Amino acid sequence: MFENRIEAGRKLAERLDGLRGQDVVVVGLPRGGVPVAAEVARAIGAPLDVILVRKLGVPFQPELAMGAIGEDGVRVLDRDLVRRAGLRPEEVTAVETREREELARRARRYRGDGSPVPMEGKTVVVIDDGIATGATARAACMVARAHGARRIIMATPVAPRGWATRFAGEADETISLETPEPFYAIGQWYRDFSPTSDEEVVRCLDRTPVGVPGPPPAPRERDARLAIGRVVLEGRLAGPPGAAGVVLFAHGSGSSRHSPRNRYVARTLNDAGLATLLFDLLTPEEAENRSNVFDIPLLAERLVGATAWVTAQPETGGAAIGYFGASTGAAAALWAAAGGGVDVRAVVSRGGRPDLAADRLEDVASPTLLIVGSLDTQVIELNRAAQRRLRCESRIAIVPGATHLFEEPGTLAAAAELARDWFVARLSR
Repeated sequence: MFENRIEAGRKLAERLDGLRGQDVVVVGLPRGGVPVAAEVARAIGAPLDVILVRKLGVPFQPELAMGAIGEDGVRVLDRDLVRRAGLRPEEVTAVETREREELARRARRYRGDGSPVPMEGKTVVVIDDGIATGATARAACMVARAHGARRIIMATPVAPRGWATRFAGEADETISLETPEPFYAIGQWYRDFSPTSDEEVVRCLDRTPVGVPGPPPAPRERDARLAIGRVVLEGRLAGPPGAAGVVLFAHGSGSSRHSPRNRYVARTLNDAGLATLLFDLLTPEEAENRSNVFDIPLLAERLVGATAWVTAQPETGGAAIGYFGASTGAAAALWAAAGGGVDVRAVVSRGGRPDLAADRLEDVASPTLLIVGSLDTQVIELNRAAQRRLRCESRIAIVPGATHLFEEPGTLAAAAELARDWFVARLSR
């Protein structure tokens, strides 16, 4: 049980501390979610705003939500419930009209003449003081997406067991401090659950000013042509000026520098202040020969050559080196780290085959993180066997609900965050 919303917000902030220093906006659902969100925003140094949504209550039972509405015309409606309740379209419209008037009133009350904090391209943390049906919070996530949020985290102190499944497709990640069973009402988990007034919402916004902090240095990106031995490979170098570390990506079999998964991870690393190099390990002609795709020594040789190229560039010449490998690329990354004559500060494998690095595993000195999906059972065992051969600092991280390609909602984001934290801790020293 939480003492009040303030205590709940401080405990939630501890779970979200990894977002500190990133391009994040924290938004609270009025009224009760705002005091919780204010504590989180203060703790991680992010701007705070309200995200305005209204529950659509069944006319003869207003506490029962048949849907919710939000700014920019967002509308979530439980059509099965509407049908079971026998509601006519005009009855639903009357409720929506009334709630939209209240939505407009609250916007004027909370923001005055101010504008909402821009969400485009940012990580948006949507916070409420608890989740019951989730209809209002789902609408809030849809509003954030409509405003261009790059990533949405739905966070709350307390919610019923299994609540996250309701947000599939709406939130990229869900966080709840407590999921008690049985769950009857949000208020039973707070000693003080007195109503939050409009005045308290405004005070929260005044203490944590609504506004945008100074923009971080914009990442610089450029195409690259890497001359390695007798071949020229295409790549893309990106990152903020003066990055302390640069991560080179070794993609898996049949993939390339255009891999959408690796590009997603690279953007996450760029947002955390690291530079990245995505490049083709093989020329188009070489890639047609499938044996080259699994030639781990050849791929590792290309990775070492790319590292030499990176260290010669003015923007990354003094940066610490990290390797990120996916699938067979993970074996190439470990092979290169073991015997390439390069000071590699950290290696991350996502859904990788580190076992293909064979005897080179015992020579790896770089701290190594092995990320595997919980449903990728065969690869989990291969990773565990490989870890037993590593003599360096190592860890296996299992992402719940993920298969080999991390295609399930929120799983790739979870893997990217694990990689980000591993690299930031070791490349930014």
